[in-house]
Amino acid sequence: MQVIETLAEGLKREIKVVIPAKDMEVRMNERLAEVKDKVRINGFRPGKVPVSHLKKVYGKSIMADLVNEIVRDQPPAILTERGEKSATQPEIAMTEDQDEAEKILSAQADFEFTLSYEVIPAIELKPVNGIKVTREVAEISEDEVNEQILKIAESARSYEAKKGKAADGDRVTIDYLGKVDGEAFDGGKDEDAQLVLGSNRFIPGFEEQLVGLKAGDEKVITVTFPADYPAKNLAGKEATFDINVKEVAAPGEVEINDELASKLGIESADRLKEIVRGQIESQYGSVTRQKVKRQILDQLDEMYQFDTPQKLVEAEFASIWRQIETDLSESGKTFEDEDTTEEKAREEYRKLAERRVRLGLVLSEIGEKAGVEVSEDELQRALYAQLQQFPGQEKEILEFFRKTPGASANLRAPIFEEKVIDHLLTEVDVTDKTVSKEALLADDEEEDKPAAKKAAPKKKAAKAEATEAAAEGEEAAAPKKKAAPKKKAAEDSAE
Repeated sequence: MQVIETLAEGLKREIKVVIPAKDMEVRMNERLAEVKDKVRINGFRPGKVPVSHLKKVYGKSIMADLVNEIVRDQPPAILTERGEKSATQPEIAMTEDQDEAEKILSAQADFEFTLSYEVIPAIELKPVNGIKVTREVAEISEDEVNEQILKIAESARSYEAKKGKAADGDRVTIDYLGKVDGEAFDGGKDEDAQLVLGSNRFIPGFEEQLVGLKAGDEKVITVTFPADYPAKNLAGKEATFDINVKEVAAPGEVEINDELASKLGIESADRLKEIVRGQIESQYGSVTRQKVKRQILDQLDEMYQFDTPQKLVEAEFASIWRQIETDLSESGKTFEDEDTTEEKAREEYRKLAERRVRLGLVLSEIGEKAGVEVSEDELQRALYAQLQQFPGQEKEILEFFRKTPGASANLRAPIFEEKVIDHLLTEVDVTDKTVSKEALLADDEEEDKPAAKKAAPKKKAAKAEATEAAAEGEEAAAPKKKAAPKKKAAEDSAE
């Protein structure tokens, strides 16, 4: 077998592999000898079939198997021998000429194929002890904990039916039917929908027109959908809603006590307070973590500049751009609305894709040198978390991971990355700084936001997963159950 390098340009490589026809014939004859005692052919005793006849009957199929095995097994072996790692699966090109293929299967022509790939560049790691990060930590006050508990108590408060007119704060139970130009629209109907007046769940003007109604009242109200409403067929249009009020209920007193905790399945009010404090600490800890991680990545980005495999960049860019297009479609906006152009946006997001790929390679090298590994238990926990996100689809998701090559890598990658960050945090210079809640949660530039602030129509456009965006889009289009116009649908889907 001959292995000839025909291209070495930057990270691009092209390798020509030639296996002489005689070698292919030798391999075929070895296979025929293996099956000679196993095959049964009419007119011949077992084990007495002439090799020439076996070749005539089985030669081409055995040769086809050999070709497939060579194409499967040789590329990894060749890369290993060359000490190279391919950024993506190498592209394999073989002859498309039918006559030439027949000659190869008949061992009358050399078998040739070409490997095309990009190598992962060699990365010489630099000391990280010069990296300095500030870890912002916000103290949690009793007032903040009590405020969150109050919100929980308000959401769990009881309501008692009343005979009077509905006022702000009352809960109304209604049936409604929405129409545009006199025609009912999809998702514009619901029955026994419950709405607390003043909660601003529906589009402007909807809830206000229910104030003053009482049980048994019927009314037609007119509202206008926001211009940026996610459902384009409704955006900016005037609509009417036929309202039937079935109940008006006044809110009960909000009390924070053991009884409230019991309603929530918690043993006591003190334990409720502990849980709420823990949740806030977890939320703030996540923000702190992301800010620290961003500082590390930014400094690594400055430390390492090298050519990146363009196929990886193109794949990353395609993923980002799909999300951008989804966000634009859902918001009903254009690039012009965001003071940019598609050309400029593409340029900015391509830079982002290159940054992601470069940092991914650096983190991979750091993790490999540090012996960072992802255990099977960690992968199983990540898979379980995926299943929890999509109740009712567990079977399909498990089937996807079983049947899709490399799917588990999508679970492994973020775990590996976080473990590498953990490792780096033991080596870089970290200074803790106590800040206010407002300072911690300040909406500064995100790690993967392009330099041009308005290149993206939404904050998390480059970051959100497609499945999350789809779920957010469905939720934004309508409130609970089937549909009623949410006031902040478009804004909610952007957060």
